[in-house]
Amino acid sequence: MAKSLGALKHHEKSMRLGRACLTVVLFVTIRVQADTAANPSPNNDSIQTASMLVPSVLEGTQPVVGSITIQNDNVFDVELPEEDGLFYRLVNKAHIKTRQNVIYEQLLFAEGEELTKEAVDESERILRSNRYIQDASIETERQNDGTVDVIVNTIDSWTLVPKVSLSRSGGENSSGIGIKEMNLLGTGMEVEALYRSNIDRDAIILKFLDRNLFDSWYSLAAVYADNSDGHTRFIDLAMPFYSLDSTRAHGFSFLDNDQVDSLYDNGEIVDQYRHEAQSFEAFRGWSKGLLDGWTRRLTVGLGYDDHQFSQIGDKPGPVSPLPGNRTLVYPFVGFEIVENRYEKTTNLEQINRTEDRFLGTRVSAKLGYAASVFGSDRNAWIIEAGAQTGFGTTKKNALFLSSSIASRIEDDGLRNTMLNVGARYYRRQSERRLFFASIGATYGHNLDGDNQVLLGGDSGLRGYPLRYRSGDKSALLTLEQRYFTDWYPFRLLRVGGAVFFDAGKTWNSRYPSMQKDELLRNVGFGLRLANARSGQNRMTHIDLAFPLDGDNSIKDVQFLIETRKSF
Repeated sequence: MAKSLGALKHHEKSMRLGRACLTVVLFVTIRVQADTAANPSPNNDSIQTASMLVPSVLEGTQPVVGSITIQNDNVFDVELPEEDGLFYRLVNKAHIKTRQNVIYEQLLFAEGEELTKEAVDESERILRSNRYIQDASIETERQNDGTVDVIVNTIDSWTLVPKVSLSRSGGENSSGIGIKEMNLLGTGMEVEALYRSNIDRDAIILKFLDRNLFDSWYSLAAVYADNSDGHTRFIDLAMPFYSLDSTRAHGFSFLDNDQVDSLYDNGEIVDQYRHEAQSFEAFRGWSKGLLDGWTRRLTVGLGYDDHQFSQIGDKPGPVSPLPGNRTLVYPFVGFEIVENRYEKTTNLEQINRTEDRFLGTRVSAKLGYAASVFGSDRNAWIIEAGAQTGFGTTKKNALFLSSSIASRIEDDGLRNTMLNVGARYYRRQSERRLFFASIGATYGHNLDGDNQVLLGGDSGLRGYPLRYRSGDKSALLTLEQRYFTDWYPFRLLRVGGAVFFDAGKTWNSRYPSMQKDELLRNVGFGLRLANARSGQNRMTHIDLAFPLDGDNSIKDVQFLIETRKSF
């Protein structure tokens, strides 16, 4: 039931899988090409309609907020005939709804304050970024006294997730079992206990995350992992730049990691060594907020980065020399410029779910200096920079460009330089069909011994084994025809499909092989299953990929099952 802010403060303050895959994809294609009308959830319809009321009230004005009402709906809308069933009612009853104060504390406005369209739009995006919320919108109503009453509409996700997973990519299996709660007792806190096994290691993992610690903008993340080859301990406490208009940020993070690292060639492990790493960073940031559609931020801080490498027990040494130990202690300064340009869309990387896509320009850079006087084992400038921008509109054609570089400048020149560039193109053919293309390239120069550029079944080249090719440079092209259906089995799953082509190549492997520089290509098709009600917001990929190149050791068909964040 909706509650006003005044009541809130008093009340809450405290195969046949291959055949099945082919059948479904063909079914998807037929349905889409028949131009079947979309039938989105009425919950989403009401939210999109409500958000359309905002510009008419706020355009060109800055009214004062009169009251704020939180309308938080449960996982299923049992007033709909399609969801008026025993199962849906039991799920709603078992689910603990998000506390209204948790939603209220993430709004960028309050009663008695001026209200801007920018604050409304960004508050919606902040709410939608939470895993425990399916969708969110903000509706405004002007009153006779000139104030504006605000209604915040949200729909909860199901957040208690037993984690039993089995995935396969690049010819290797990964599995896991555990439990995750993404909205503990409706507070927005996330806890997870997991046992995971993959090609690298077995691990028992405990995680905690609270993005609004004690109803504030502070965030706390912690990870503890007991691994078969070592351990991981991580903590991050910070108040980030939580909005485009926020004026300050500060925090620190610490990582202690001990594990066995592997180097690959032709999908096989060729080198292994123990890698002990510790890092620490503390920072403070300032900004004047959002001015004329842009945000400019300045950050200063101190970083510590230590890596030690050693032979594994009494095993023979690796094929190549051990990576060199390094200890870097450095003050740094950074800046960031962000344009306030976002677009709300659907059926881009998710299926019939509201997506917030950044179409503006973002530029960032960080410069640090490590010196022996600070405790470093060398003198070095540390450089990091990145840029991204978008063109067009996701309603028709959209192009996204990105680039990043990280490097050290030491006495003998550039070290461990890694340059990445990429482009993603979306062409919307209809409400249910979309063509996607991406191209990316990585350039490495004088890489540290533990740094390797890999390409294979787990990095976009779906027809080939895991980490099949290695080097210091790579390029990857993906072409994909996507289909988004209106099929909604049991009001739980959204269904899509894809036909794809991948082509990639690496250069300059440190472990030469006859085909090291050949172009590798594959074609394939697959099924996409998105859990529309779960806070996991993950998509299951079921793909069949057919390699067109490579040696005779590669299977003619690669069968992949994995979960990803997007299509």
